Amino acid sequence: MVASTHWLATAVGMSMLERGGNAFDAAVATGFVLQVVEPHLNGPGGEVPMLVHPAGADEPIVVAGQGPAPASATIEHFTDLGLDLVPGTGHLAACVPGAFDAWLTVLDRFGTLALADVVAPAISYARNGYPVLPSIARTIGAVEQLFTDHWPTSAAVYLPDGRVPVPGARLRNPVLADTYERLVAASAGRERPAGIAAARDAFSRGFVAEAIDAFVRRPAMDTSGTAHAGLLTADDLAAWRVPLERPVTFEFGDYRLAKTGAWGQGPVLLQQLALLAGFDLADTGPADPQLVHLVVEAAKLAFADREAHYGDVPDVPVDALLSAPYNDERRRLIGTEASGELRPGSPVDRRPRLPRAFTARGGQPGVGEPTLEPAVDSRGATRGDTCHLDVVDRHGNLVSATPSGGWLQSSPVVPSLGFGLGTRAQMFWLEPGLPNSLAPGKRPRTTLSPSLAMRGERPYLSFGTPGGDQQDQWQLQFFLFHAVFGLNLQEAIDAPTWHTTHFPSSFYPRDAHPREVVAEQRLGHEVIGELERRGHLVTVADGWSLGRLSAVSRGGDGFLRAAANPRGAQGYAAGR
Repeated sequence: MVASTHWLATAVGMSMLERGGNAFDAAVATGFVLQVVEPHLNGPGGEVPMLVHPAGADEPIVVAGQGPAPASATIEHFTDLGLDLVPGTGHLAACVPGAFDAWLTVLDRFGTLALADVVAPAISYARNGYPVLPSIARTIGAVEQLFTDHWPTSAAVYLPDGRVPVPGARLRNPVLADTYERLVAASAGRERPAGIAAARDAFSRGFVAEAIDAFVRRPAMDTSGTAHAGLLTADDLAAWRVPLERPVTFEFGDYRLAKTGAWGQGPVLLQQLALLAGFDLADTGPADPQLVHLVVEAAKLAFADREAHYGDVPDVPVDALLSAPYNDERRRLIGTEASGELRPGSPVDRRPRLPRAFTARGGQPGVGEPTLEPAVDSRGATRGDTCHLDVVDRHGNLVSATPSGGWLQSSPVVPSLGFGLGTRAQMFWLEPGLPNSLAPGKRPRTTLSPSLAMRGERPYLSFGTPGGDQQDQWQLQFFLFHAVFGLNLQEAIDAPTWHTTHFPSSFYPRDAHPREVVAEQRLGHEVIGELERRGHLVTVADGWSLGRLSAVSRGGDGFLRAAANPRGAQGYAAGR
């Protein structure tokens, strides 16, 4: 079974399974196609955290495909430029690209097929073209002037004949196809492991790294309204290899959920479950205002802890944050009315610190209007910023991966490569002493958050969604709908959903909307009215607009199952 956010990527993943490949081969092929057909949501210059569970392994493995900040990325460099936030676009926000090394690590360690086989479909779509999604056309239209005035290398790729492509038109990227072919060529004539290693070197120590190094030395316009040169160097790429890590896990009923470490926001889903474990959720239902209220208030507390305690530092008190005594105490803060405060706790007597750049402005933007809107706004606009894919095979291997970054709208195309860089460094704070403060070689506290669940001792379910700060809200609801209320995978994805924007956004300009709940209209007038009576400020979204979840499972009955999101009419699940 393969499920992803684009039907072409899902079909390619299935083709790898049909030819005898395993789930890891299928995931890698799916991931490379997503880089081509969803360039507004991810690309080769971006990142991809993953959870993989090889059949027979004791626990999942985190493939931590989030690259770190450059060696010269200091707070002082940014403040000397007069910046109080890392820009949301352009060269300054680039971290080391993590996606290519992560995908090739999975292929090398767990896959069976040759690199040429899994990359061939992406090369074909890049060279021969693919149909433009309406969301791609809208995104390019929003940045057309930026491309024309400031980013000519992007205009050359995404404004063919000088015009915004219309939905359904064929869009090609032959330079990207050339890049993929050069990477594959580096592996030719070698044994499989040596060939994959040679391709990784061609990216991080060869022609790709050299092209990136040269290009970011040239200033490019960003959201500050000023053109800046970048900090990323070929040495930064050469020094990094994707780490494999143990997951953070949490027991909830019959399930054990696995997430990335607190260098990302992954444990925040587990914290929400720890808070909700003290309520009798079975007496509610998927569209019950009591459930919505409890889930929103638990999210406010868990995400406040994320803001105060999470980051790529060695002393995040994860065990304490997930412990029963701590969450028993925190749970008492949830009342019958909506809270308007941001209330981080003090695990192991650790005093919480919120960023001054956020608190000084009362949770509102402290900068001028950006020259380019962020790729995702915190209110849940359907443009998205990310992809997701899930794969399960007949052997019981499971993969959950959330590719993102390198968006066409956020970083100019490197002309000799056909892709732009990521801008994940915008998630750092430029204030010393915070867990998520910028520092050389440090990973930003990413929102990318794949999920994998075991039932008993067996790997059972992988799932995830695009959506920035909303990822671990929408995924929580999907899991509750399935695990507590018994909805099947597709029903759990289709159910009306919601999220809160109460806490600081991870994206430039780091805004917040206290008490706000964004809810799909299908939640119903009575439920929305009850939420408003409890003090929630409800923004009603289109009935099918929030979340782009996909999921696959392998049940105790031996059956494989999959589901994909109908919102946007492009997600797809397939299997046999």
